[in-house]
Amino acid sequence: MPSPAEQPTDIAIFAGGCFWCMEPVFDRMDGVLAVVPGYIGGSTPDPSYREVCSGETGHAEAVRIVFDPARVSYRELLRVFWRNIDPTTRNRQFCDYGSQYRSAIFYLSEEQRLAAEESKRELQESRPLNLPIVTEIVAAGEFYPAEEYHQQYYQKEPLNYQIYHANCGRKPRLKELWGE
Repeated sequence: MPSPAEQPTDIAIFAGGCFWCMEPVFDRMDGVLAVVPGYIGGSTPDPSYREVCSGETGHAEAVRIVFDPARVSYRELLRVFWRNIDPTTRNRQFCDYGSQYRSAIFYLSEEQRLAAEESKRELQESRPLNLPIVTEIVAAGEFYPAEEYHQQYYQKEPLNYQIYHANCGRKPRLKELWGE
């Protein structure tokens, strides 16, 4: 039996608007070993938060999830991802506007691409939203971890995080989209 350090892991990368709000969603899942907020999908190497917020780097705020595939599947991560975003809005998530807040699945393998496309197709066919799904599915490029003060922000700055989360409209829109 492999030691914990030798356990096979996998990686998923999702952009769902503000990475502060996506991090706790995955952090509390069994089988998720680490969630790292960062930037992906643009052309500026090693961008800063300020540069990404300008909307001119092409990067999106995203989370890089390290997970144990024996405990949680990529498909389960996709299910949780879809239920925590508004997949019907382009270049926007809740109160945040701009391409840096777009929703996207950045796949790292052909298997992930196929799973992501299938989950998107199933969502579109089941029509729970009755609107087109505009979330991108694109090959992952270089992922740049965000600055240290963004890592585990919801734990480091709980009051600031709660104020932002409550005022951004995420919770009521998710309820409107997905129900309880």
